[in-house]
Amino acid sequence: MIIVEEVQNQLHKREFLEFPARLYEHDKNYIRPLDKHIEEIFDPAKNKFFKNGECKRFLFKKNGNTVGKVAVFVNGCYEQKQPTGGIGFFDCINDQETANFIFDHCKDWLQRKGMEAMDGPINFGERDKFWGLLIEGFIEPLFGMNYNFPYYKNLFENYGFQIYFEQLCFTRPVFAEVSRIFTIAHEKNRRNPAISAQPMKKNNLPKFAKDFTEIYNKAWASHGEGKHLEEAKVLKMFNTMKPIINEHISWFVYENEKPIAMWINIPDLNQWFKYLNGKFGIFQKLKFLFLKRFKKNEKMVGLVFGVVPEWQKKGIDGYMIWEGTQHLRKHTDFTITELQWIGDFNPKMIKIAETLDTTVTRKLATYRYLFDRNKEFERHAIL
Repeated sequence: MIIVEEVQNQLHKREFLEFPARLYEHDKNYIRPLDKHIEEIFDPAKNKFFKNGECKRFLFKKNGNTVGKVAVFVNGCYEQKQPTGGIGFFDCINDQETANFIFDHCKDWLQRKGMEAMDGPINFGERDKFWGLLIEGFIEPLFGMNYNFPYYKNLFENYGFQIYFEQLCFTRPVFAEVSRIFTIAHEKNRRNPAISAQPMKKNNLPKFAKDFTEIYNKAWASHGEGKHLEEAKVLKMFNTMKPIINEHISWFVYENEKPIAMWINIPDLNQWFKYLNGKFGIFQKLKFLFLKRFKKNEKMVGLVFGVVPEWQKKGIDGYMIWEGTQHLRKHTDFTITELQWIGDFNPKMIKIAETLDTTVTRKLATYRYLFDRNKEFERHAIL
């Protein structure tokens, strides 16, 4: 018999964090996320999505031992064809009956909230972290990326979940040959005196926050489920990221003084965080600073890439990529660049990644389960 316990006290919260650590204890590729990054998601004072949503966490126990956990939520900002809730932070022993019990519990909770479908595993927040189920490429996860055992795919699909979309993750050696398409595009735009590329500098974050917001809102906000960003919030995000910003790997392109393209990368923090075992107290902060200073990090991760509509298909992407690549090869230790979270519904970005001679090293899937089993299932629309 499985007992359900809602996460309501410190003991429950601790078990929610410790259960996956025990489950993956012998998996050499597992990297435990920082506890603080998990807990912040479930703190109404820190997660803005509580303003228009509701989230609950549950532990599932059998014979006194935890056999699974999950978060289930409704998010007023998550607009879909039908009212759709979410499940995330799912972990479970390799047992289909246990998984079915967890999924049924989530379905019942969401139906009481008026939902007609559930997506998972997703985050009660933005798509940039803890989103999707790993289905290919069971290697060390990047910072903020979900990691799970291969058997999770069967647990979801045997229950009846179907893939709503796949998230492709591409890898490319920094010193690999760059496609001639990009070098030609670089040379053409290099000759234009109005065009220039600038790396992002920590001492001028307000300027780059303004430029980022302008480019993003023109390039992405009108795409599918994209949203409009506010400059003040972007600046706050940049200031939070300041300790980990590498000034050699994020680039902006300008036509005179007008921002027209950006390519934002950060070091893969998991290359340092994997030594902290999920903790970030005073000792771990000092250890992090030591590792950041003396432990070489060879992975950089692409966060956002965008070109304003009027400059698309004019080779600005190639100009920016080759301009930045030449620079970072000389000034950094990075040997691998990771392009993560490119939806299979975004053929333009996939084409750019493929032109860079990348290799798909991971696939994650966002699954959907329709409560009306007779309703026709539709995958995410192509942008």
